Amino acid sequence: METVILAVVIALVVIGALGGLVIGSRRHKQLPPPPPAAPDITAPPAEPHVGDEAEAPHDEERRTIEEVDLPEGSAAAPVVVEEPLPTEAPAVEIPEPTAGRLVRLRARLSRSQNALGKGLLTLLSREHLDEETWEEIEDTLLTADVGVQPTQELVERLRERVKVLGTRTPDELRGLLREELLQLLVPEFDRVVKTDSNLDTPGIVMVVGVNGTGKTTTTGKLARVLVADGKSVVLGAADTFRAAAADQLQTWGERVGARTVRGPEGGDPASIAFDAVKEGIEEGADVVLIDTAGRLHTKTGLMDELGKVKRVVEKHAPLDEVLLVLDATTGQNGLVQARVFAEVVDITGIVLTKLDGTAKGGIVIAVQRDLGVPVKLVGLGEGADDLAPFEPEAFVDALIGE
Repeated sequence: METVILAVVIALVVIGALGGLVIGSRRHKQLPPPPPAAPDITAPPAEPHVGDEAEAPHDEERRTIEEVDLPEGSAAAPVVVEEPLPTEAPAVEIPEPTAGRLVRLRARLSRSQNALGKGLLTLLSREHLDEETWEEIEDTLLTADVGVQPTQELVERLRERVKVLGTRTPDELRGLLREELLQLLVPEFDRVVKTDSNLDTPGIVMVVGVNGTGKTTTTGKLARVLVADGKSVVLGAADTFRAAAADQLQTWGERVGARTVRGPEGGDPASIAFDAVKEGIEEGADVVLIDTAGRLHTKTGLMDELGKVKRVVEKHAPLDEVLLVLDATTGQNGLVQARVFAEVVDITGIVLTKLDGTAKGGIVIAVQRDLGVPVKLVGLGEGADDLAPFEPEAFVDALIGE
């Protein structure tokens, strides 16, 4: 019996020891990870890392800027808007009056023209006026570009009067020469630049001439002359073939407060001229000056286009004046140009530029005789107010001196 009890006790001890080994081995194994905890919505979001996908935005109600309180001690910086500095309009100049301009510029004219007058007086003062002397007088006049026909007429009249006069004093000779030169200049010509329209429209003046004669500059100076006489002027920049022509004309206009109507470079000159007259009518301007392209007189197509400008402008109103600008230094070549222009448009007046730069002042006589048109304006320098109305008596006085 005792033996049975002892065997049972031993068996229980063995079973208990084996159970402890099994439990100890299980304790050394890793436990499975706990289930993920629910996200804490009160915690701030983690910073994103490189490569992380952007999360979809949460649908939450957003506040307006008025509902957001700024931190204490800080204020929104005022937005400073820099306003552009005002640009000053160019000062409008007041041109000097035109009355007596040529008289004031006579000294400049006489410096270049004195050779002609003095040469003639010297020859006429010779004791014996033989055929050789009269030929020298003719040569002097022809060299000054007076022209063949006017020269022959002048010499013939001088010979007659000197023969009748007999003894000649210097004062008598000067007076004689002055009378004959004035006669050649046709003092009865109407030299007023026509700027008053007979209709309820502005006076329309078209300025024509070949390149290099100073045509655009003359148009700008003429605007000054008209403004000085109290007229309001609109300028039409119809010279679209020379890039700087419109800019140049506009600059002249701005100096005296005259507006310039212009178009794109290479545009239709007739269209711009048409618009200039139209705007002149709408604004109630006194005068519209149209600067045309410097046509080369050998190019028939361009000359035809000049005729087109004239026709288009006259759809508004007839032209009151067509001024031909000639360079006095070109001499007889200027007459060739003048004849061609006269065939295309009806020239009503001539502007001689650079007259102070040539000793060939006789071109005044020649061009008037050739075209039957008066010289109305002369340019005597590069100054803004060096364009003067032509006055025959002042011109002759500059030729022969006091």
